Amino acid sequence: MMFSSSIHLPANGEHIDYCGYSVLPMAVEQDMLIAVEPVKTHTLCLSNTNPLYPDFSISANNIQIDKTKPLWYNYFLCGFKGIQEHFGLSNPAGMNCLVDGNIPPSSGLSSSSALVCCAGLVTLTMLGMNLSKVELAEICAKSERYIGTEGGGMDQSISFLAEEGTAKLIEFSPLRATDVKLPSGAVFVIANSCVEMNKAATSHFNIRVMECRLAAKLLAKYKGLQWDKVLQLEEVQGRLGISLEEMQAVTEDALHSEPYSQEEICRCLGISLEELRTQILSPNTQDVLIFKLYQRAKHVYSEAARVFQFKKICEEAPDNTVQLLGELMNQSHRSCRDMYECSCPELDQLVDICRKFGAEGSRLTGAGWGGCTVSIVPADKLSSFLASVSEAYYQRSGRNLAPEKESLFATKPGGGALVFLEA
Repeated sequence: MMFSSSIHLPANGEHIDYCGYSVLPMAVEQDMLIAVEPVKTHTLCLSNTNPLYPDFSISANNIQIDKTKPLWYNYFLCGFKGIQEHFGLSNPAGMNCLVDGNIPPSSGLSSSSALVCCAGLVTLTMLGMNLSKVELAEICAKSERYIGTEGGGMDQSISFLAEEGTAKLIEFSPLRATDVKLPSGAVFVIANSCVEMNKAATSHFNIRVMECRLAAKLLAKYKGLQWDKVLQLEEVQGRLGISLEEMQAVTEDALHSEPYSQEEICRCLGISLEELRTQILSPNTQDVLIFKLYQRAKHVYSEAARVFQFKKICEEAPDNTVQLLGELMNQSHRSCRDMYECSCPELDQLVDICRKFGAEGSRLTGAGWGGCTVSIVPADKLSSFLASVSEAYYQRSGRNLAPEKESLFATKPGGGALVFLEA
């Protein structure tokens, strides 16, 4: 029995899923694969074809996930535990699993989420249970938080809901997906900066989640809403019933661009430091001294608007579709770099090189702080683009540590998770 789970590249919508906003990802052709056999013992035995990742075994009855160590097998355990808890299973059967895949790790292409989803699908199938793709996506999004990442669900949703040949507009609460046809005259190219970033291993990601939550509460208070019930920036817009553009104007009025201290946030909300730390901040952000609320809210509201603009351009398909989409991607990168501060010098350099050699637009993809860029390139420029970027970024710097086809490649929308059964 073999399982396959594809991963995904957001066309637009970076760092907004956990704020409640729709995103526009597509799956790429790279895969995470797990071969599995059932065993009569209640033991999980996990192996990886990559010798860098050690074997691991654990009792299936007592899954403990160490949040302080984002080791490869903990992502598998997240998916397993999510299914186990959903069905309330106290004594699940064991299995032997061999994991393989060609997704570069810590590259912003959601290899970790692909492994969580693949493990969830493996476990579900081995138990002989059934769930819809939507239910599976929601369980896997929640269970990845066992490792300490406060993500929003985009990665898991596209893993299960992706279809070959199309991107998807993914909406949340309730989770649903709509096809978005990408232009035929262009290809998307992934380029790996070769700077690895594991979002569960650093505090950057979870601090951003908390900054967005705090910004939502201050905006809600400013507009006279019941701020203590608000968790996401989308909720503020929804309760006010105004457009994303109007929300950007409210942000300008309500928040200042200087960082906020914990004390100032307490004054704005009329709460004590103890209440802030125990009732609002997560355990891993209680010691953060300053929060940039204005910048994070500005990014989220502008990025959410870009998602809908991207979809509209794809649907209307004007003659300059590729240029217009490229400009949205360029705007997205500027916002990620300047407002969300989730880029890094190597990503910025790689984006500039990609634009210089023919990309209509280029930006980071995934959480950022390393990982990959995605560029939209006219199909007739693809071969010269690949050769020029390869020389300018990889060969001149000696960065080509991974095989080149894993560092720089064109891709088209792939399918979602699959199960292969072999007699």
